[in-house]
Amino acid sequence: MWTWIEGFDPPHQSDTRTIYIANRFPQHGHYVPQKFADNRIISSKYTVWNFVPKNLFEQFRRVANFYFLIIFLVQLMIDTPTSPITSGLPLFFVITVTAIKQGYEDWLRHKADNEVNGAPVYVVRSGGLVKTRSKNIRVGDIVRVAKDETFPVDLVLLSSDRVDGSCHVTTASLDGETNLKTHVAVPETAVLQSVANLDKLVAVIECQQPEADLYRFVGRITVSQQAEEIVRPLGPESLLLRGARLKNTKEIFGVAVYTGMETKMALNYKSKSQKRSAVEKSMNSFLIIYLIILLFEAILSTILKYAWQAEEKWDEPWYNEKTEHERNSSKILRFISDFLAFLVLYNFIIPISLYVTVEMQKFLGSFFIGWDLDLYHEETNQRAQVNTSDLNEELGQVEYVFTDKTGTLTENEMQFRECSINGIKYQEVNGKLTPEGFSEDSPDGNRHGLVRLFGFPSISHPRWKVKEEELFLKAVCLCHTVQINADQTDGADGPWHANGITSPLEYYASSPDEKALVEAASRVGVVFTGISGDIMEVKSLGKPERYKLLHVLEFDPNRRRMSVIVESPSGEKLLFTKGAESSILPRSKSGEIDKTRIHVDEFALKGLRTLCVAYRRFTPEEYQEIGKRLHEARTALQQREERLADVFNFIERDLELLGATGVEDKLQEKVQETIEALRLAGIKVWVLTGDKHETAVSVSLSCGHFHRTMNILELVQHKSDSTCAEQLRQLAKRIKEDHVIQHGLVVDGTSLSLALREHEKLFMEVCKNCSAVLCCRMAPLQKAKVVRLLKTSPEKPITLAIGDGANDVSMIQEAHVGIGIMGKEGRQAVRNSDYAIARFKFLSKLLFVHGHFYYIRIATLVQYFFYKNVCFITPQFLYQFFCLFSQQTLYDSVYLTLYNICFTSLPVLIYSLFEQHVHPHVLQSKPVLYRYFFFCPYAHLGFKPFLYWTILGFFHAFVFFYGSYLLMGEDTSLLGNGQMFGNWTFGTLVFTVMVITVTMKMALETHFWTWINHFVTWGSIVFYFIFSLFYGGIIWPFLHTQDMYFVFVQLLSSGSAWFAIILIVVACLFIDVVKKVLYRHLQPTSTEKAQLTEAGSGINCLDSMCCFSDGETACTSVRRMLERLMGRCSPTRVNRSWSSSDPFYANDRSILTLSTMDSATC
Repeated sequence: MWTWIEGFDPPHQSDTRTIYIANRFPQHGHYVPQKFADNRIISSKYTVWNFVPKNLFEQFRRVANFYFLIIFLVQLMIDTPTSPITSGLPLFFVITVTAIKQGYEDWLRHKADNEVNGAPVYVVRSGGLVKTRSKNIRVGDIVRVAKDETFPVDLVLLSSDRVDGSCHVTTASLDGETNLKTHVAVPETAVLQSVANLDKLVAVIECQQPEADLYRFVGRITVSQQAEEIVRPLGPESLLLRGARLKNTKEIFGVAVYTGMETKMALNYKSKSQKRSAVEKSMNSFLIIYLIILLFEAILSTILKYAWQAEEKWDEPWYNEKTEHERNSSKILRFISDFLAFLVLYNFIIPISLYVTVEMQKFLGSFFIGWDLDLYHEETNQRAQVNTSDLNEELGQVEYVFTDKTGTLTENEMQFRECSINGIKYQEVNGKLTPEGFSEDSPDGNRHGLVRLFGFPSISHPRWKVKEEELFLKAVCLCHTVQINADQTDGADGPWHANGITSPLEYYASSPDEKALVEAASRVGVVFTGISGDIMEVKSLGKPERYKLLHVLEFDPNRRRMSVIVESPSGEKLLFTKGAESSILPRSKSGEIDKTRIHVDEFALKGLRTLCVAYRRFTPEEYQEIGKRLHEARTALQQREERLADVFNFIERDLELLGATGVEDKLQEKVQETIEALRLAGIKVWVLTGDKHETAVSVSLSCGHFHRTMNILELVQHKSDSTCAEQLRQLAKRIKEDHVIQHGLVVDGTSLSLALREHEKLFMEVCKNCSAVLCCRMAPLQKAKVVRLLKTSPEKPITLAIGDGANDVSMIQEAHVGIGIMGKEGRQAVRNSDYAIARFKFLSKLLFVHGHFYYIRIATLVQYFFYKNVCFITPQFLYQFFCLFSQQTLYDSVYLTLYNICFTSLPVLIYSLFEQHVHPHVLQSKPVLYRYFFFCPYAHLGFKPFLYWTILGFFHAFVFFYGSYLLMGEDTSLLGNGQMFGNWTFGTLVFTVMVITVTMKMALETHFWTWINHFVTWGSIVFYFIFSLFYGGIIWPFLHTQDMYFVFVQLLSSGSAWFAIILIVVACLFIDVVKKVLYRHLQPTSTEKAQLTEAGSGINCLDSMCCFSDGETACTSVRRMLERLMGRCSPTRVNRSWSSSDPFYANDRSILTLSTMDSATC
């Protein structure tokens, strides 16, 4: 049947693959079987063999990790003042923790893969059914799948237990659509229902190479029967996708065409483009600045060393004579060696544990979103889910929200409301179609519409135009992809009882619009009762009718319509078409076109979704030509979509308009309040929808996106660049003239394309001056273009896109933060999003509470990390001025190693997980607090707060060092035996003061105290003291020096040392306390005012040093505050008025929180 030219392997040279069913390869000629992927699914990242090298490579791509690796290698190669362990151990800790986390996650993926790959399956081989594992299936194998089983590979359907070769599947795990989809086998294989018959099948499938599109498949099957070759087209209706489940069918047989990682499900695993948060970018910028500081300190120290050694007495003192080798060594090499030694000495200014702490904070913090019961939707039993934890803090910086309309702002639950038939408007009233202007109780009200079976007027009566109404409803009942519950289609009478009363049918549809229209038609007398093979059954006014389905012209976004060609009971060939009015009306040549257009606009103004319905009759000659063209296009392997589009356009012309429908989509709960809250928070909301202009505007007004008092500007229906540019200039002029009032902009898809092509800057200027923007008639890629336009504008705003359907995926992936709604249009948006919520109303808490907290927490975490490392290393730098830049270290190597790992790591991590500086209810009820943090200089992760924390770090470091130096100055006897403190004792004193101060600084920043905060804060200080006593109290045999032996015990035995520790800590933090209190009194921020506000009452007396009674001076309140600090505050003196209904924290005991208290106290 197939002859191959020697040495030529077509599958490798083309975009198609050839599959021999049951792997019966041709026996004649030279044929080299094509190699296909096996059926193993691999979602894991590593193997046992490549885990270590691959993971290390990925981790050392990070600047900080690579930097510390270089430092570690330098310490190994040259004589440095600190042990290689000081940088090697923290690096090893960070690398190990990250590797364990990533290894565990990958082990879980391996485990899941093994379960899938080892699942049992049945394959037809050697004339019988053979049980094997899923991973052993090969391309070309015939696979049997039973009811409710999942398809293990992508299969082309060969046969089922039904005579017509059809089966029902649900693709909920792929796209979330729970409706039953019908798939059919070609007639030549549909009759092969036994294993024996299938084993004799000789056939070849040619199809496209694997691609990710779930809804596209192009192929053809050539079946050999009695020396005759029959060619049949294969499309998506023949392909059963891996991951889908067989329903309402006993069993099917199919041939494997795509296996393993080439299945459409696996190809949709594609890794999303890596989104980087603004915090990560800020961290990298801060690291570069600190790297510059490090290099400056190292270079300065090296220069000062040689400047100092210019004097002979310091170059080679009597107690440290140089060797001959040192005297003859190259000065350049010595300079480089000294520079590297100083680099090693100061290297801890770069916080190595910052990355791992941030990762842990993001990973652990993301669980709070899923645990939040306020984001749980009880009706659907769905809770919020986090698909990526890398963008938590972005939720607190959003400036633009781009939202879909249908299913996102609305429920996507369609209710039929009105229709227009032959130029007459009808409304549904109690199951009857009533013409506009007629009421149910009017004398003629019952005679003007289709009613139920026994109330229906005579069809032959010309006055009621029943023929047009009935044809319209038949078109609605036949032109769709609706399925009926299989249990209801059994039996001769179907859903109709003997007395003529119907039992309600349960319809399934991928489109809620179609379901609403079919249900509405059934209520008024034309009932779709099911499809069997290619026969569609309809009961019109109680009379069963059978229509033969000849062709389906599938819906696509470009045509914006779908059609069916049927053969009526009288043998007439009819085309029924429904779609958007922009695609139906221009193709209509007869019918009440003008009246219908007016009615469609009226429906749209009411916020209804509109569809137009039309039909066409074919002559036998016309149908023969159409059938021929369709067959040629559908069997083409190259450019099938383009050829089909041409044929569809040829068929769908010269239509006769029947009418239009208006379907209502209810708004979701609290949409209006959510949009208003977003506006108050300073967030601009853009609605991007595919609906027509009037419908979109009406819904925007009803949901509060547009206000009634807002000046609505329009940029619609432009066909040329010149008119579009002129309109944009006029709009910009109007906005400047009327700058006092708010403006809203409406733009359609065609005008948007023109505006973005030549006049992008002008368009952006108009948009930015509008409070709300509505884009209608938008294609999915246009949505992504609009998001990219704002995202890449000079201001670089943070964007958020939210949608529920597959058409929103490109927009969701383009935005900084993508949110999927768990709606009724499938799960593609959810699968491709960063976060998923059940309803639009949950967006307010996600942003105003979770986003706000994440942003504040991580901003403080990053700044604090740099602050504590400046405090750590600056005394080391200052110490070099007192040791002739000899590179002598101030701290012991163990302290250098454990500072970031043990002594100061936990308090900031716990802070970054639990901190709540304002109560969540206050944040949600005062959206303005969200906007405030774009401008607040001490909360935003910008250069000003970074500079503040860095300067504060240098200041505290100077106080640590010089405070200890002055208090422990020369000739001061500090020990009972008259001995003075030595070098290591001095360094330990500085280190002790530092650990206490940076921990207390974190305590001052904490507003929300839990037992965990108390445990890690005070526990860290206690742990440091216990560890130091233990470490200094034992002679460790594996240490080559015992520098710290008994040093800490001696330090604590000195009363002067205790006095110095307390005094220096208070000196450092007192200025912080005074600054915070004065700022709260003189310039309170919006957050601090929110901390003051008590529900239902004004601001009471302030529990701070700023509050004092008549007759008291400010010094009195300072004394009172210090008494509270020292724990000598009388409970009767300070009475906090907390209650269960109070919007503040019952466990907030921060001394710096301006909380409410009884006014009688002052």
